[in-house]
Amino acid sequence: MRPASGRRVISRWMQAAALLCLLVCAPLQAAESLATRDHALIEAAVDAMPNGTGDAPALYVVGVAGDAGEDVFRNEARFLTDRVAPRLGAGARALALVNTTDSLKGAGTPLATPANLRHALSAVGAHMDRERDVLLLYLTMHGSPDHALGLALPDGSEDTITPDALRAALDDSGIVHRVIVISACYSGGFVPALKTPDTLVLTAARPDRPSFGCGSESTITFFGHAWLLDGLNADRDFASAYRLAARAIKQRERKLGYARSGPQIAEGARIGQTLARWQATLPSSHAPAVYPYPITP
Repeated sequence: MRPASGRRVISRWMQAAALLCLLVCAPLQAAESLATRDHALIEAAVDAMPNGTGDAPALYVVGVAGDAGEDVFRNEARFLTDRVAPRLGAGARALALVNTTDSLKGAGTPLATPANLRHALSAVGAHMDRERDVLLLYLTMHGSPDHALGLALPDGSEDTITPDALRAALDDSGIVHRVIVISACYSGGFVPALKTPDTLVLTAARPDRPSFGCGSESTITFFGHAWLLDGLNADRDFASAYRLAARAIKQRERKLGYARSGPQIAEGARIGQTLARWQATLPSSHAPAVYPYPITP
Protein backbone atom coordinates (compact mmCIF):
# COMPACT_ATOMS: atom_id res chain seq x y z
CA MET A 1 0.00 0.00 0.00
CA ARG A 2 1.24 3.51 -0.90
CA PRO A 3 1.82 6.00 1.93
CA ALA A 4 -0.92 8.63 2.31
CA SER A 5 1.47 11.37 1.24
CA GLY A 6 2.24 9.46 -1.97
CA ARG A 7 -1.46 9.04 -2.72
CA ARG A 8 -1.98 12.79 -2.23
CA VAL A 9 0.84 13.58 -4.69
CA ILE A 10 -0.65 11.23 -7.29
CA SER A 11 -4.11 12.70 -6.71
CA ARG A 12 -2.84 16.25 -7.22
CA TRP A 13 -1.00 15.15 -10.37
CA MET A 14 -4.17 13.57 -11.74
CA GLN A 15 -6.19 16.70 -10.95
CA ALA A 16 -3.59 18.85 -12.71
CA ALA A 17 -3.61 16.51 -15.70
CA ALA A 18 -7.42 16.63 -15.84
CA LEU A 19 -7.38 20.45 -15.71
CA LEU A 20 -4.76 20.58 -18.45
CA CYS A 21 -6.91 18.29 -20.58
CA LEU A 22 -9.91 20.57 -20.06
CA LEU A 23 -7.87 23.58 -21.11
CA VAL A 24 -6.30 21.92 -24.15
CA CYS A 25 -8.72 19.21 -25.23
CA ALA A 26 -12.01 21.10 -24.94
CA PRO A 27 -11.12 23.77 -27.55
CA LEU A 28 -9.82 21.05 -29.87
CA GLN A 29 -13.01 19.05 -29.46
CA ALA A 30 -15.10 22.17 -30.06
CA ALA A 31 -13.14 22.95 -33.23
CA GLU A 32 -13.53 19.38 -34.45
CA SER A 33 -17.27 19.50 -33.72
CA LEU A 34 -17.63 22.78 -35.60
CA ALA A 35 -15.67 21.45 -38.57
CA THR A 36 -17.92 18.38 -38.65
CA ARG A 37 -20.98 20.63 -38.54
CA ASP A 38 -19.65 22.80 -41.35
CA HIS A 39 -18.86 19.86 -43.62
CA ALA A 40 -22.38 18.53 -43.07
CA LEU A 41 -23.88 21.96 -43.87
CA ILE A 42 -21.81 22.22 -47.03
CA GLU A 43 -22.77 18.75 -48.20
CA ALA A 44 -26.47 19.33 -47.49
CA ALA A 45 -26.45 22.64 -49.38
CA VAL A 46 -24.65 21.17 -52.39
CA ASP A 47 -26.85 18.05 -52.44
CA ALA A 48 -29.90 20.34 -52.65
CA MET A 49 -28.57 22.25 -55.66
CA PRO A 50 -30.45 21.48 -58.88
CA ASN A 51 -28.29 20.04 -61.63
CA GLY A 52 -27.94 21.84 -64.91
CA THR A 53 -29.75 20.38 -67.90
CA GLY A 54 -29.05 20.28 -71.61
CA ASP A 55 -25.81 21.24 -73.28
CA ALA A 56 -25.53 24.82 -72.03
CA PRO A 57 -23.39 25.59 -68.96
CA ALA A 58 -25.08 26.07 -65.60
CA LEU A 59 -23.66 28.54 -63.09
CA TYR A 60 -22.65 27.56 -59.55
CA VAL A 61 -21.80 30.30 -57.03
CA VAL A 62 -19.60 30.21 -53.91
CA GLY A 63 -19.14 33.35 -51.80
CA VAL A 64 -16.44 33.59 -49.13
CA ALA A 65 -16.49 36.32 -46.45
CA GLY A 66 -13.23 36.21 -44.55
CA ASP A 67 -13.24 38.57 -41.58
CA ALA A 68 -15.66 38.15 -38.66
CA GLY A 69 -14.70 41.57 -37.32
CA GLU A 70 -16.31 43.55 -40.16
CA ASP A 71 -19.87 43.06 -41.42
CA VAL A 72 -19.03 44.49 -44.82
CA PHE A 73 -17.64 41.15 -46.00
CA ARG A 74 -20.62 39.20 -44.68
CA ASN A 75 -22.92 41.68 -46.43
CA GLU A 76 -21.32 41.10 -49.82
CA ALA A 77 -21.28 37.31 -49.56
CA ARG A 78 -24.93 37.23 -48.49
CA PHE A 79 -25.92 39.63 -51.24
CA LEU A 80 -24.12 37.47 -53.78
CA THR A 81 -25.80 34.21 -52.82
CA ASP A 82 -29.24 35.59 -51.92
CA ARG A 83 -29.81 38.30 -54.54
CA VAL A 84 -27.19 38.16 -57.29
CA ALA A 85 -27.16 34.39 -57.86
CA PRO A 86 -30.86 34.30 -58.84
CA ARG A 87 -30.33 37.23 -61.21
CA LEU A 88 -27.51 35.26 -62.83
CA GLY A 89 -29.67 32.15 -63.27
CA ALA A 90 -27.92 30.21 -60.52
CA GLY A 91 -30.90 30.21 -58.18
CA ALA A 92 -30.32 27.65 -55.44
CA ARG A 93 -26.90 26.70 -56.85
CA ALA A 94 -25.24 29.09 -54.39
CA LEU A 95 -23.28 28.58 -51.18
CA ALA A 96 -21.79 31.05 -48.69
CA LEU A 97 -18.90 30.54 -46.28
CA VAL A 98 -19.09 33.39 -43.80
CA ASN A 99 -16.94 34.35 -40.83
CA THR A 100 -19.36 36.09 -38.48
CA THR A 101 -20.90 35.29 -35.13
CA ASP A 102 -24.22 34.95 -36.97
CA SER A 103 -22.83 31.79 -38.59
CA LEU A 104 -22.88 30.08 -35.19
CA LYS A 105 -26.58 30.72 -34.54
CA GLY A 106 -29.54 28.53 -35.34
CA ALA A 107 -28.93 26.01 -38.10
CA GLY A 108 -25.69 27.90 -38.80
CA THR A 109 -23.63 28.80 -41.84
CA PRO A 110 -20.27 27.21 -42.71
CA LEU A 111 -17.34 29.32 -41.64
CA ALA A 112 -14.71 30.55 -44.09
CA THR A 113 -11.70 28.36 -43.33
CA PRO A 114 -9.19 26.85 -45.77
CA ALA A 115 -10.54 23.36 -45.02
CA ASN A 116 -14.15 24.43 -45.57
CA LEU A 117 -13.27 26.18 -48.82
CA ARG A 118 -11.53 23.05 -50.10
CA HIS A 119 -14.49 20.94 -49.02
CA ALA A 120 -16.98 23.28 -50.67
CA LEU A 121 -15.08 23.35 -53.96
CA SER A 122 -14.69 19.57 -53.89
CA ALA A 123 -18.40 19.06 -53.19
CA VAL A 124 -19.50 21.50 -55.91
CA GLY A 125 -17.06 19.93 -58.35
CA ALA A 126 -18.45 16.46 -57.65
CA HIS A 127 -22.04 17.68 -58.03
CA MET A 128 -21.76 19.78 -61.21
CA ASP A 129 -20.82 18.74 -64.73
CA ARG A 130 -17.18 19.78 -64.38
CA GLU A 131 -16.53 19.82 -68.12
CA ARG A 132 -19.63 21.91 -68.92
CA ASP A 133 -20.69 24.08 -65.99
CA VAL A 134 -19.15 27.28 -64.59
CA LEU A 135 -18.06 28.22 -61.08
CA LEU A 136 -18.26 31.82 -59.85
CA LEU A 137 -16.07 32.10 -56.75
CA TYR A 138 -16.21 35.48 -54.99
CA LEU A 139 -13.81 36.12 -52.10
CA THR A 140 -14.18 39.29 -50.04
CA MET A 141 -11.81 40.00 -47.13
CA HIS A 142 -8.57 41.74 -46.22
CA GLY A 143 -5.45 41.10 -48.28
CA SER A 144 -1.79 41.63 -47.42
CA PRO A 145 1.17 43.01 -49.41
CA ASP A 146 2.67 39.51 -49.51
CA HIS A 147 -0.46 38.30 -51.32
CA ALA A 148 -2.33 36.34 -48.69
CA LEU A 149 -6.04 36.68 -47.96
CA GLY A 150 -6.81 36.98 -44.27
CA LEU A 151 -9.34 34.81 -42.46
CA ALA A 152 -10.43 36.01 -39.01
CA LEU A 153 -12.86 33.62 -37.34
CA PRO A 154 -15.48 34.47 -34.68
CA ASP A 155 -13.36 32.88 -31.94
CA GLY A 156 -10.45 35.19 -32.73
CA SER A 157 -8.31 32.61 -34.50
CA GLU A 158 -6.75 33.52 -37.83
CA ASP A 159 -5.64 31.82 -41.02
CA THR A 160 -4.80 32.73 -44.60
CA ILE A 161 -5.44 31.73 -48.18
CA THR A 162 -2.42 31.96 -50.48
CA PRO A 163 -2.47 32.02 -54.29
CA ASP A 164 -0.92 28.56 -54.57
CA ALA A 165 -3.31 27.08 -52.00
CA LEU A 166 -6.33 28.51 -53.82
CA ARG A 167 -5.08 27.21 -57.15
CA ALA A 168 -4.49 23.77 -55.64
CA ALA A 169 -8.01 23.66 -54.15
CA LEU A 170 -9.51 24.61 -57.51
CA ASP A 171 -7.45 22.08 -59.41
CA ASP A 172 -8.25 19.33 -56.93
CA SER A 173 -11.98 20.06 -57.33
CA GLY A 174 -11.75 19.23 -61.03
CA ILE A 175 -13.78 22.31 -61.97
CA VAL A 176 -12.65 23.44 -65.41
CA HIS A 177 -14.54 26.68 -66.12
CA ARG A 178 -13.86 29.30 -63.45
CA VAL A 179 -14.68 32.92 -62.73
CA ILE A 180 -12.58 33.97 -59.73
CA VAL A 181 -13.31 37.39 -58.23
CA ILE A 182 -11.25 38.71 -55.31
CA SER A 183 -12.30 41.86 -53.50
CA ALA A 184 -9.27 42.53 -51.31
CA CYS A 185 -6.20 44.72 -51.03
CA TYR A 186 -3.21 43.61 -53.16
CA SER A 187 -5.43 40.95 -54.76
CA GLY A 188 -3.75 41.36 -58.14
CA GLY A 189 -0.99 39.20 -56.71
CA PHE A 190 -3.31 36.20 -57.13
CA VAL A 191 -3.60 36.55 -60.91
CA PRO A 192 -0.45 34.66 -61.99
CA ALA A 193 -1.31 31.57 -59.93
CA LEU A 194 -4.96 31.45 -61.01
CA LYS A 195 -4.68 31.99 -64.76
CA THR A 196 -5.76 29.18 -67.10
CA PRO A 197 -7.29 29.25 -70.61
CA ASP A 198 -10.66 28.46 -68.97
CA THR A 199 -10.49 31.04 -66.17
CA LEU A 200 -11.58 34.66 -65.83
CA VAL A 201 -9.86 36.40 -62.91
CA LEU A 202 -11.07 39.77 -61.60
CA THR A 203 -9.39 41.54 -58.69
CA ALA A 204 -10.09 44.75 -56.81
CA ALA A 205 -6.49 45.96 -56.91
CA ARG A 206 -3.04 45.67 -58.42
CA PRO A 207 -0.49 43.40 -56.72
CA ASP A 208 1.09 46.44 -55.05
CA ARG A 209 -1.98 48.51 -54.20
CA PRO A 210 -4.71 48.45 -51.54
CA SER A 211 -8.38 48.60 -52.39
CA PHE A 212 -10.93 50.62 -50.45
CA GLY A 213 -14.27 50.46 -48.70
CA CYS A 214 -13.72 48.00 -45.85
CA GLY A 215 -13.89 48.92 -42.17
CA SER A 216 -16.42 48.69 -39.37
CA GLU A 217 -18.40 51.69 -40.67
CA SER A 218 -18.70 50.38 -44.23
CA THR A 219 -21.50 48.20 -45.56
CA ILE A 220 -20.03 47.50 -49.02
CA THR A 221 -16.52 47.81 -50.47
CA PHE A 222 -15.71 50.04 -53.43
CA PHE A 223 -15.25 46.98 -55.64
CA GLY A 224 -18.33 45.24 -54.30
CA HIS A 225 -20.39 48.35 -54.99
CA ALA A 226 -18.98 48.90 -58.45
CA TRP A 227 -18.89 45.31 -59.76
CA LEU A 228 -21.16 43.12 -57.65
CA LEU A 229 -23.95 45.66 -57.29
CA ASP A 230 -23.87 48.33 -60.00
CA GLY A 231 -21.85 46.46 -62.61
CA LEU A 232 -23.81 43.22 -62.67
CA ASN A 233 -27.11 45.08 -62.44
CA ALA A 234 -26.12 46.97 -65.59
CA ASP A 235 -24.62 44.00 -67.47
CA ARG A 236 -24.62 40.31 -66.54
CA ASP A 237 -21.51 39.74 -68.65
CA PHE A 238 -18.78 39.47 -66.00
CA ALA A 239 -16.03 41.14 -68.03
CA SER A 240 -18.31 43.95 -69.24
CA ALA A 241 -19.45 44.57 -65.67
CA TYR A 242 -15.78 44.69 -64.66
CA ARG A 243 -15.03 47.40 -67.23
CA LEU A 244 -17.94 49.48 -65.91
CA ALA A 245 -16.70 48.91 -62.37
CA ALA A 246 -13.09 49.82 -63.13
CA ARG A 247 -14.18 53.18 -64.57
CA ALA A 248 -16.49 53.88 -61.62
CA ILE A 249 -13.77 53.01 -59.08
CA LYS A 250 -11.22 55.21 -60.88
CA GLN A 251 -13.61 58.16 -60.79
CA ARG A 252 -14.49 57.60 -57.14
CA GLU A 253 -10.86 57.33 -56.05
CA ARG A 254 -9.94 60.46 -58.02
CA LYS A 255 -12.81 62.37 -56.39
CA LEU A 256 -11.72 61.29 -52.91
CA GLY A 257 -8.02 61.87 -53.55
CA TYR A 258 -7.12 58.21 -53.03
CA ALA A 259 -4.25 56.42 -54.72
CA ARG A 260 -5.49 54.26 -57.60
CA SER A 261 -6.26 50.69 -56.58
CA GLY A 262 -5.95 49.50 -60.19
CA PRO A 263 -8.46 46.63 -60.54
CA GLN A 264 -7.14 43.78 -62.70
CA ILE A 265 -8.64 41.40 -65.26
CA ALA A 266 -7.11 38.27 -66.79
CA GLU A 267 -9.31 36.45 -69.30
CA GLY A 268 -8.27 33.01 -70.53
CA ALA A 269 -8.42 32.22 -74.22
CA ARG A 270 -11.40 29.84 -73.93
CA ILE A 271 -13.47 31.12 -71.01
CA GLY A 272 -15.18 33.84 -73.06
CA GLN A 273 -16.87 31.29 -75.34
CA THR A 274 -18.08 29.25 -72.37
CA LEU A 275 -19.49 32.33 -70.63
CA ALA A 276 -21.23 33.42 -73.83
CA ARG A 277 -22.99 30.05 -73.97
CA TRP A 278 -24.02 30.40 -70.34
CA GLN A 279 -25.21 33.97 -70.78
CA ALA A 280 -27.37 32.95 -73.74
CA THR A 281 -29.48 30.88 -71.33
CA LEU A 282 -30.45 33.92 -69.24
CA PRO A 283 -33.79 35.66 -69.77
CA SER A 284 -33.46 38.90 -71.67
CA SER A 285 -34.60 40.92 -68.66
CA HIS A 286 -34.52 40.38 -64.94
CA ALA A 287 -35.23 42.68 -62.01
CA PRO A 288 -32.07 44.25 -60.60
CA ALA A 289 -30.60 42.82 -57.41
CA VAL A 290 -31.36 45.17 -54.52
CA TYR A 291 -28.69 45.55 -51.83
CA PRO A 292 -30.38 44.75 -48.49
CA TYR A 293 -28.08 46.88 -46.35
CA PRO A 294 -27.87 50.68 -46.10
CA ILE A 295 -25.14 52.16 -48.29
CA THR A 296 -23.31 55.18 -46.99
CA PRO A 297 -22.03 57.74 -49.53
